[in-house]
Amino acid sequence: MEKHFLPITKKELDYLQWDYVDVILVSGDAYVDHPSFGPAVIGRVLERAGLRVAILPQPNWKDDLRDFKKLGVPRLFFGVTAGNIDSMLNHYTAQKRLRHDDAYTAGGQAGFRPDYATVTYTKILKQLFPDVPVVIGGIEASMRRLSHYDYWSDTLKPSILVESGADILIYGMGERPILAIAELLRHKDWREHLSEQKQIGFITNDITPYQEEEPIMLHSLAAEQKDKRKYGEDFVKFERETNKREQRTMIQPHGDKYIVMRPPYPVATEKEMDEFALFDRMMNAPHPKYLKRGPVPAFEMIKNSITIHRGCFGGCSFCAIAAHQGKQVSSRSDASILAEAKDLSQRDYFKGHITDLGGPSANMFRMQGKNLELCRTCARPSCLHPQICPNLQRNHQPMIELYEKVSQLKGVKHITIGSGIRYELLLDEKSADTKKYLHQLVDKHVSGRLKVAPEHTDSDVVRLMRKPEFSKFLHFMRLFRVENERCGKNQQLIPYLISAHPGCTLAKMSELSRIAREHHLMTDQVQTFTPTPMTYSTAMYYLEYDPYTGEPVHVAKSDQERRDQHAFFFPKTRPTTNKNVKKRDYSVGPKASSPRRRH
Repeated sequence: MEKHFLPITKKELDYLQWDYVDVILVSGDAYVDHPSFGPAVIGRVLERAGLRVAILPQPNWKDDLRDFKKLGVPRLFFGVTAGNIDSMLNHYTAQKRLRHDDAYTAGGQAGFRPDYATVTYTKILKQLFPDVPVVIGGIEASMRRLSHYDYWSDTLKPSILVESGADILIYGMGERPILAIAELLRHKDWREHLSEQKQIGFITNDITPYQEEEPIMLHSLAAEQKDKRKYGEDFVKFERETNKREQRTMIQPHGDKYIVMRPPYPVATEKEMDEFALFDRMMNAPHPKYLKRGPVPAFEMIKNSITIHRGCFGGCSFCAIAAHQGKQVSSRSDASILAEAKDLSQRDYFKGHITDLGGPSANMFRMQGKNLELCRTCARPSCLHPQICPNLQRNHQPMIELYEKVSQLKGVKHITIGSGIRYELLLDEKSADTKKYLHQLVDKHVSGRLKVAPEHTDSDVVRLMRKPEFSKFLHFMRLFRVENERCGKNQQLIPYLISAHPGCTLAKMSELSRIAREHHLMTDQVQTFTPTPMTYSTAMYYLEYDPYTGEPVHVAKSDQERRDQHAFFFPKTRPTTNKNVKKRDYSVGPKASSPRRRH
């Protein structure tokens, strides 16, 4: 069968001679048919199961809503996602200023999706098609699945299920639950069987089916809104449970109803990860409808890269990866990765340079617990902090061998690592495979600059970030310089730093600035902390204390202090007599057109 894009217009449905559609996926992103874009992956998973799937990308929500009607009514359900990132993070800077571009829209143009996109789209669909089930997913739904602090409205919000009116929420990576839900929704009595499903959330009046499971009972939304400490207690319960390899049902009262979150599927196996790759079913390009509007910046950034694993056991306080993708790492087989690399090498736009073989972090490939039984109920948020877990198998040999295999493919001239590394995994100078990996990385796979993320220099701040002491970064910096000399190279180490994180004061930011100058660090990658839903850092920002210890935490909440902390690295220019020259705005963090992963 000849490959084609999933249809996004009525004309394409007519060309395919489809008189019905099983599922319509509504997305806040432009449609890019590539494994790095969630709607494309879910669409192809459903297509492979024999369903007719159409995508409705970035529908106009401001007019007479004709976009929402143009593909007809799906036989099974509407699927809704805000896109690859939370729509509010996509729209606003750390200072809540509106961004002027959008990396997930053709031409990088802003304004093609609403604020709180999942809620907006779902309410419209429920208004137009009240009898058609709506299933929400993606990172916006996933990280707002229970009560959560919303930075942009400065409120404690209810579950997105309540706000949107959706029937079902899929959290985390959705390939397996979407197939189960598609099968379930074929039956008229589907609501009666929601309690049997995994990795979904829904609203119910009856929680008796879960009593024998000893579910995690959270405080009600009303109790949390009345007393912040209730939210703090619930956050700790939530984070501890989601860190486990095997989890229980979570239940939270919202008014006279309950939000039920069923446990996730088991950690994906290598075989399943290979099945999720889907590059061979995809066009690996943006839909041709966008040709006149310009390229999709996010695709341009990743089009020559390959994702080799998912999940992250780093446990950074400000990161949503563990709560969304999972703390356990799931890796693809070498054969699957090599097949995608070969496919990539034959694409018209490929010039011989693979810009990344990675994931949330490049050097966690194939790493997991030595004794997985110990991981089964382990609630520790990080396998690396405060010390590396002795049960962690951290062999870099599989990564070394993979680099070598891909490098030997015809048409592949160069491989660089764009997703960054966890440098604390490379400090064991007695480990032969670790030394070999660092040598190979520096010698062959750094494009002049290597990204690492110490984030701060202050001991108290990095402890709250769940990052290693700054002395470990300095240790790695020395190893990196020695390896550069050995390889006859002069490559740079690019440290990512954060200002205004909970625990950070002006004095601590000043000291960070001083230490950075002392060690001649490149400091063009300093980001103002942005509280995003359901992370540990955001809980501290909202509560102004550590929910685990109850100890007070300094929080830079005023716009002035947040600007002042950032200004240690990006100060305002001096006033100029030329009125046409604007002052530099040091408060704006990284733009949406330059998305990066946190490590």
